[in-house]
Amino acid sequence: MRRKKEIVLELKGVWKIYGEGDASTTALEDVNMYVKKGEFLSIVGPSGSGKSTLLHMLGLLDEPTKGKVFIDNIDTSKLSDDEKATFRGSKIGFVFQTFNLLPLYTALENVTLPLLIHNVDEETAKEKAREYLELVGLGHRLEHKPSQLSGGQRQRVAIARALVMEPTYILADEPTGNLDTKTGDEIIELFKKLNREGQTIVMVTHNPLTTKYSDRVIHIRDGKILKEEVKR
Repeated sequence: MRRKKEIVLELKGVWKIYGEGDASTTALEDVNMYVKKGEFLSIVGPSGSGKSTLLHMLGLLDEPTKGKVFIDNIDTSKLSDDEKATFRGSKIGFVFQTFNLLPLYTALENVTLPLLIHNVDEETAKEKAREYLELVGLGHRLEHKPSQLSGGQRQRVAIARALVMEPTYILADEPTGNLDTKTGDEIIELFKKLNREGQTIVMVTHNPLTTKYSDRVIHIRDGKILKEEVKR
């Protein structure tokens, strides 16, 4: 008998309202959702549907107007700002559509930086950064700056940077949005490889075609979850 996977990320009754009165906008409306350990979950919806806001809630980049966010069964509303920052640094790796690489730094330096910020000694940090760049297939591009890399290579650097702190969860916001179809497929293949190795991944996308390796797909529109599909 297969063991049920534990729930590790959860939103309970989450609302997000920006502004006040007649000028207010509801980005999320009474959202209830969960992520299981080792799951590859995709959140699909059109632009403005609230999917990125939902991801920001899971990653503690934003706070709900109402409702609760749980990580590892911990009610994050009870954490201080410093505790939330520590949680983000130790638990969550973010991958964004725009890569967010430092243009004057090499691939190796971009991936090394988070370790240095967390007081890892430089030699150890560089060795670990090199290891993760090799993992994503960029061992031959260590000294290249972002402008010398293709879009797919830059996204691989961003993924290596997200992984180097050995986070428990990877949250990816439109990670293939700036890539051509072939390169985007390669990034999704990489996510699936990481997932097979045990990484929990939550990916936001507007393109249902990128969900082919997902275990489960949540569809969101106008801040509400419409349905979910269990794919495998």
